[in-house]
Amino acid sequence: MKKFFSRFTVVAAVIFLLPLFMNAQSKKPNVIIIYVDDLGYGDLGVTGAKGVKTPNLDRMAANGLLFTDGHCHASTCTPSRYSLLTGNYAFRNKAAILPGDAPALITEGTPTIASTLKRAGYHTAVIGKWHLGLGTGNINWNGYINMGPKEIGFDYSFLIPATGDRVPTVYTENQRVVNLDPKDPIQVSYEKKIGNRPTGTENPELLKMKADLQHSNTIVNGVSRIGFMGGGESALWKDEDFSLVFTQKAKEYITANKNNPFFLYFAFQDIHVPRVPHPDFAGKSSMGPRGDAIVQMDHYTGELIKTLDSLGIAENTLVIFSSDNGPVLDDGYDDKAVEMLGEHKPAGPFRGGKYSAFEAGTRVPTIAYWPSKIKPGVSDALFTQVDIYHSVSKLAGIKLNHNEALDSFDALPVLLGKDKKGRKYIIEEAFTLALRVGDWKYIHPVSMSTPQWLDHKKVESALSKQVQLYNLKADPAEKNNIAAKHPKKVIKMQALLEEIKQGNTRKAQTVQ
Repeated sequence: MKKFFSRFTVVAAVIFLLPLFMNAQSKKPNVIIIYVDDLGYGDLGVTGAKGVKTPNLDRMAANGLLFTDGHCHASTCTPSRYSLLTGNYAFRNKAAILPGDAPALITEGTPTIASTLKRAGYHTAVIGKWHLGLGTGNINWNGYINMGPKEIGFDYSFLIPATGDRVPTVYTENQRVVNLDPKDPIQVSYEKKIGNRPTGTENPELLKMKADLQHSNTIVNGVSRIGFMGGGESALWKDEDFSLVFTQKAKEYITANKNNPFFLYFAFQDIHVPRVPHPDFAGKSSMGPRGDAIVQMDHYTGELIKTLDSLGIAENTLVIFSSDNGPVLDDGYDDKAVEMLGEHKPAGPFRGGKYSAFEAGTRVPTIAYWPSKIKPGVSDALFTQVDIYHSVSKLAGIKLNHNEALDSFDALPVLLGKDKKGRKYIIEEAFTLALRVGDWKYIHPVSMSTPQWLDHKKVESALSKQVQLYNLKADPAEKNNIAAKHPKKVIKMQALLEEIKQGNTRKAQTVQ
């Protein structure tokens, strides 16, 4: 009898535990994309930063895969975000930096990472900076915004609509402005002054920091912005709280979905202007607000990783950390970023930065972190964020439809450290198109001159009427244009670029 009960107990335990074991084995991994704004290749301790410490990201890199040749698609915000979420090159939709009241760039019916992962049972969220447009024109900030993240696959959203330097200076949650008083409706204009708030040009004495003319419209929280805004007083944000608020929302979201597969696109406002870090981080670097914002960003990235650890889901979560474009110092506000730079090199050994077709415009810090799956190390593989779409779809067991992520390739072996070579080519977009094939870099000539506003920011745009060709292995700083010495290489790369522009992305990938 005792043997019977013993055997019965074992069988019962197996019957009870087997479904749990099978569920644990079959549970799809969570995916988190941590997207920083304007973070340069050299802005982390692990990539050579001086004057600022990033212990959390350094630890994440040491326990994950650090890419030395990881790229966003474009050297500006909106195009990179568009390409990341759609798996399509930004130039195909003429994506460019948007004003704060622009209609949605990604419209309903356009496949995105979020909508695709939903097909596999994922819950999806976007928290942080959006800057991909909202609504369908003449946005109603005082009711439901009829076109936004929900319509392209996100179950939950908590956003700043554009960027910190643009109106409206409010949060939206699930496409409604947070804490809005209906008796104090919001008005927004990018053409003329509206409302009674002071502006940077009229009342410079009210500013926390001086700004250029473009950023000298409506003042909110002591910072003048691009554009004019009236009303919505109870809904106004406080810049110092951005990272804290976003991280708290992210932690709540992760906790609520810990037992389900989820996709979280977490987009920092840091270290984009206006750089107004919380007082807890003021003076934590030797570089002023820009350096302090890096410290702040590092701290809250660490908080997200700690949340995964505390919930016991870190080993079932792929985290991809990167930036939307390269670094910029003077981007409209006098925050001493240039004067306090010291020996720090935001772009590392590379030339250019934000707005530039040179390498620093798109070569950005990139870390893949997954404790149970990724062996720690450094990868020199050529990698682009455009491929994240296809890669995480493969991870979730999804076969892509014929009409989605047309420029995205399966780079999952690269992210997991199993492929050491990566892409055969990538596109870099910055007012022109640049093409990387291995160590070769081709920059397409344009008739336009560098815009005057870009000269003011002291950024080398790489815009030229002449063909440019560089070999990054011999010349990583792109100092020596060798197009004249390699006419056959130029012709070959021009032909390849034309194939890509015409939409022959798959064919182009067979390049030798």
